[in-house]
Amino acid sequence: MLYKDWLRQWLSVCVKPTTKERTYEKYELVCRVHLIPALGNFELDRLTAGVLQGFVAEMTAHFSSNTVNVVISVLKNSLKKAVLYGAAEREFTGGISRPRASEKRVECFTQEEQIKIEKYISGSKKTKLTGILLCLYTGLRIGELIALAWSDIDFKEGTLSVAKSCHDGWRDGAYQKIIEMPKTNNSMRLIPIPKQLIGVLKRAKREVGGTYVVGGDDIITVRSYQRTFELLQRRLHIPHRGFHSLRHTFATRALECGMDVKTLSEILGHKNPTVTLNRYAHSLMEHKRLMMNRLGKLFR
Repeated sequence: MLYKDWLRQWLSVCVKPTTKERTYEKYELVCRVHLIPALGNFELDRLTAGVLQGFVAEMTAHFSSNTVNVVISVLKNSLKKAVLYGAAEREFTGGISRPRASEKRVECFTQEEQIKIEKYISGSKKTKLTGILLCLYTGLRIGELIALAWSDIDFKEGTLSVAKSCHDGWRDGAYQKIIEMPKTNNSMRLIPIPKQLIGVLKRAKREVGGTYVVGGDDIITVRSYQRTFELLQRRLHIPHRGFHSLRHTFATRALECGMDVKTLSEILGHKNPTVTLNRYAHSLMEHKRLMMNRLGKLFR
């Protein structure tokens, strides 16, 4: 059997019925863009270790290590299932050497930039911008924010529950926001809301109403809200950063304020504190310098 024929069968039988829609779309894209053009015309049993490593080496020369590792994961999964289902006698993915994954540099807003953003939103009549404040002080991902309903906020206890996320995608011939369960169990969490934000949220609920914190009953997609944030930065003459920088900014400010890593890890929905440390500890040079200078005062 040709690899391209098996990939289509694998996607249909093994992936689509057992994974989230977004995962299926991701796998299908990897197969269509990378695996089928390069390896699709090989017979399954001809995909030797040398062929596979040559493919990985070629990809590594043109794509980031993170992209290559995603493709390798799909490649391994598909070929292991081919053996399991009897479409191939054996597979040779065990010898693939992966490129080292590179951790993206953490981008966050300076305290001065954060103050400009907060002042603008506080003085604006656009209540949907409240979601940006919420991300700055809870570390929500954009998908979690757009899926957040007023029913997920307990004003009495001062908490919000992250139980779902959303992404943009095509469904029934239309581009829309698709709400589903979070990617991992760690992403489901209860976050205390800073008491200074409770009044802001209550006011937004009175003015917006509806189902969702961002947009009420209007359909606000992830991409449209990202665009809103891009326009806000342009208006304030702040160098452009992606929406995820709000989450990085929250984590950085939390560490600067002395929040312990275990607590921060749970609020961010990370698997463990090591993930949090690896991702954010190196972004705190100014804080490190302040602490070292404080220690230096002991020198006589």
